Order: sequence, then C-alpha cells, then structure tokens
Amino acid sequence: MDMYQKRKIRAEKKMKSEDEKWFPKISISWFPGHMAKTMKQIEQDLKLVDIVIEILDARIPLSSQNPNVQKLIANKKKIIVLNKSDLANEKENIRWVNYFANNHIPAILFNSTTQDDSSKVINKINEVMEEERKRQELKGRNYKIARVMVIGIPNVGKSSFINRIANKTAMQVGNKPGVTKQKQWIRLANNIELLDTPGVLWPKLGSEDVSLKLAYTGTIKSEVIDETEIAYNLTKFLLENYRDNIIKRYKISKENVDKILVNDELEENERIVEIMNDIGKMRGAVQRGNTIDLDKTSRIILSDFRSGNLGRITLERINLERMEK
Repeated sequence: MDMYQKRKIRAEKKMKSEDEKWFPKISISWFPGHMAKTMKQIEQDLKLVDIVIEILDARIPLSSQNPNVQKLIANKKKIIVLNKSDLANEKENIRWVNYFANNHIPAILFNSTTQDDSSKVINKINEVMEEERKRQELKGRNYKIARVMVIGIPNVGKSSFINRIANKTAMQVGNKPGVTKQKQWIRLANNIELLDTPGVLWPKLGSEDVSLKLAYTGTIKSEVIDETEIAYNLTKFLLENYRDNIIKRYKISKENVDKILVNDELEENERIVEIMNDIGKMRGAVQRGNTIDLDKTSRIILSDFRSGNLGRITLERINLERMEK
C-alpha cells in the first residue's frame, strides 16, 4: 500500500468519524418495566373481549404496529383505525385502506376532531359483530353487548379516539407517551363496551428506519433521543419526497435549495445542514455572532411536522405491486 492510499484511508476514517459525531447511527431502545407488565395484562384481558380495535398512525401504518401485540391478537376479530388521517397524504390514506382490505382487515380513516368518523367506527363494530350475534341467537343465547379492546403504541391517540366516539372527556389525555395509566371500561350507547389499554412499545425496535419514524411522530420520548439528529433525518426525507412543502412553509428559495442539493463540493450531511440553517434563518433561530441555533431549528421542524403545519405527509407509502399480488 503506497503513501497516497494510506492517506486516503486516514482521511475517510476521519470524515466518517466527523459524520458520526454530528449524526451518529440511530439506536433507540425504550421498554420501561411497566410495559412488560402491560403486555401480560393485555394477554389476560383479551379473553374478555370480542373485537380488537388497533389504532395506527396514518402517517406510519406499519411502523406503528407493535409486532408482539400482533401475535397476541392473531385469532381475534380486528378493526384498524388509521388515526391522525388529517395529517397524512389523502391519496396514501386510500391506498392504505385498500391494503388492509386486501388482507381481509377492515380499516377506517379517523380524525379525532370529526364526529362523523365516530359513527363510522360504531357501524363497523356492529357490522363485524353481526355474524357473532346471529351465531349466538341460533344457540338460544341473548347476545347484547359487544366488548371491544382498544390497543395502540404510545402517543398514537387511543384516549382521544375513545373520547370522541364516547362523546366525553372523562379520560386523562395528553401528548406525552404513556399518559393513560389504568384499565378502563367505557360503555357506549349502542350496546358496546370499550376497554382502553396503556400504549406499549416492543423491547427492540429493530431497524433504524422504524426507530426514526417513531421518533418523527413523537412516539418515543424526547428525553431519550437527540432532537437535532431526528430533525436532520426528517429534513432529508422531506427534501427527497416533499420538497415543495419545505419551500412553502419556510419561504426559502427553491433555486437555492436545488443549488445546494446538487453542490458536489458539499457532503450529503453538509447539504442538509445548510438547508436547515436557511430554515433557522427564516424562522429567527439566530444566535449571537449571527450563527444559527440548530437545536431551536430542529424543534421548529419537528413541531411543524407533528402539528401538520408542513402539510399532509405520509412517511410510509404502500407498495402497489405487493397489493396487486
């Protein structure tokens, strides 16, 4: 190996080290002890219910499914509720509904601020339970009440969902993961009883891609992640898939963004940070010395995404070829 090759290797190692210093590989593990206890409780409570309603985030339908819970509810009648559908791309919403339908699982688009969506859920529960009611009637049994368990990962909107369809606000609701503390049965007017369960993640989140999506949507507590790192990766995704949303929201120059992204003199991470700096400048995240406060800029980007201020964005797009098979 000649001197040139040795220097090249050293330079590459240094560059990699610098990249990892700013934006290291994502590694998120979050499974507090109470979550293991919750899983056992869910397994026991499943014996009490007829149907399971699984609340998913419409922006990340697959990543917001707990694989451990899927094993537990495999033999139960199930309804998927794609919550926060008002924050997700409209066309992708329809594709996801069709995807679940093709897998013989009814799915409903839901927005906790719309009463009309509540009636859709009630009607679907009655529709799914109709067959069971008829079977019980043939046996001479008077089958009156449908018992339904509501499950979902932290911060997916279970409590807000129940409050809406129950038309009350008796439950404690917040935007921090794991705010619902204890088992609660809620009686609806249509001979339906709902059982809420605490949100639970799985011990090992697996792929970096899933971890990032859960972090983007606020499922994982901000105390265990680097917000700048998360905002960097989200900005990268948005520039690749929803560039116009970024330009419109922050009123930055499209020409300048395009110019930065094709600048071969900059590494990829430098291009993303340069655009984040432009966003920070436009939103007043400027420190002494006229430098950009990247932490503040990151919080702005994450907040705008989670609140829908960046527009209707779906992070997981359906594979149409897989649907057709």
